[in-house]
Amino acid sequence: MTKYIFVTGGVVSGLGKGITAASLGRLLKARGLKVAAQKLDPYINIDPGTMSPYQHGEVYVTEDGAETDLDLGHYERFIDEDLNKYSNLTTGKVYETVLSKERRGEYLGHTVQTIPHVTEEIKRFIYAVGKKTNADVVITEIGGTTGDIESQPFLETIRQVGREVGKENSLFIHVTLVPYLRASGEHKSKPTQHSVNGLRGMGIQPDIIVLRSDEKITDEGIFKKIASFCDVKLDCVIENTTLSVLYEAPLMLEKSGFSAVVCRELGLKTKAPDLAEWEEMVGKIKGRMKSVTIALVGKYVQLHDAYLSVAEALRHAGYLLGAKIKIEWIDSETLTETTYEEILSVADGIIVPGGFGCRGVEGMILAAKYAREKGIPYFGICLGMQISVIEFSRNVLGYVDANSREFDENSAHKVIDFMAGQSDEINKGGTLRLGAYPCKIRENTTMKRCYGREFISERHRHRYEFNNAYRAETEGAGMRLSGLSPDGRLVEAVELTDRTFHVGVQFHPEFKSRPNKPHPLFVGFVSASLQE
Repeated sequence: MTKYIFVTGGVVSGLGKGITAASLGRLLKARGLKVAAQKLDPYINIDPGTMSPYQHGEVYVTEDGAETDLDLGHYERFIDEDLNKYSNLTTGKVYETVLSKERRGEYLGHTVQTIPHVTEEIKRFIYAVGKKTNADVVITEIGGTTGDIESQPFLETIRQVGREVGKENSLFIHVTLVPYLRASGEHKSKPTQHSVNGLRGMGIQPDIIVLRSDEKITDEGIFKKIASFCDVKLDCVIENTTLSVLYEAPLMLEKSGFSAVVCRELGLKTKAPDLAEWEEMVGKIKGRMKSVTIALVGKYVQLHDAYLSVAEALRHAGYLLGAKIKIEWIDSETLTETTYEEILSVADGIIVPGGFGCRGVEGMILAAKYAREKGIPYFGICLGMQISVIEFSRNVLGYVDANSREFDENSAHKVIDFMAGQSDEINKGGTLRLGAYPCKIRENTTMKRCYGREFISERHRHRYEFNNAYRAETEGAGMRLSGLSPDGRLVEAVELTDRTFHVGVQFHPEFKSRPNKPHPLFVGFVSASLQE
């Protein structure tokens, strides 16, 4: 029978429940188990697709086109398993489903209530991911913090799941903050005790408590006190200290016997975890000697989580190449005709990631111009590809008003335009080109050199496309259309092939990069930047 692990958080948000869940997934996979992971988010949005990155960080996209929480990126990077639409559920999605059923009369006239109708819908979702993936273990993270009003239906649901599948098939892990008071020089366990009491009030007794702290907990009495007050076994109190290398987390947790304790509590008989590859990777990360400066030019740079997967993919390439990646977070609105050259002069390479809306676009165009004219490696992702096309059209083709319909619908030269059959009269949510699509790479291109094969599949999240009316002119002036949809209708990648690296792709390669398997385009970009 599938085993169910539930990860909750207490005291404050942002403790790293996602990293704890992802690390456990990696450890269990290293023991030979098939692991699936999912995140239940309490906000009422259907998904994060219409939310500002300042509110939520990046939107992560799965192979099957679900727009999800950024924690799913951590799950995929650590566990190296493709997730799906059953991997992220929101309150909004639950209520949308329940209300649709009510309108169709599926509740046969019954009063629709949180219990049983909402909780049953959440349960159906939790059970579905295990069935779809045939997983040995399903790890489910509950978003928010214990005590939040909006989290209560999810906590009640996992309580019910624990009862239904039985103690031997369910496990509750609670991640809490243990603050360090510098004035008295000690860690405090009281917030954890109160958080566990709150969880107990919802009918859930945690089996394992993970203690998050910036400072290493040296007082063994803290572990004994928490074990005693919270009624858990002493070895079920696990320390999780802040690390300089994110991917060291599984190794640190395993030093406390994390996965062994989990397997014992669930009655799982497995081999010892094989972490040799992961340990070797962490060793390489710590042994990097070179460094390279990458200018990340975007409009949400004040919140680095808005570009989380891009930043991680850059670091992954650095791990392989033995280089520390210094990211210069550049607000594109600060780039003007009088400032852009000086601001960008620090960069060995320039990357322009995805985004929506016209704010900051002119600064991004200046960044693409600087890279092209100075011969600096350039990598444009989604919007960044469109920016490179607009810049090339303005400054090489001579169309000074060239633009995207998204930014100027009155432009006479909309080199980026709607996909066929689209218009402005559509809902914003869930109507993008989403998920994995194939691409055919042309010979003798940077794309082919990086990928080493003709056909690839990458994840998309966009609405506008390269305008095919400008294909001949663009290629005639020197910009190669190096990647096309297999039927040749859509332009998926453009490049200046005569450069070490000047590539724009319509898709999001960052979503498929892994710390031990960096994405080939990021490797190509960082490698070119190291040569500058």
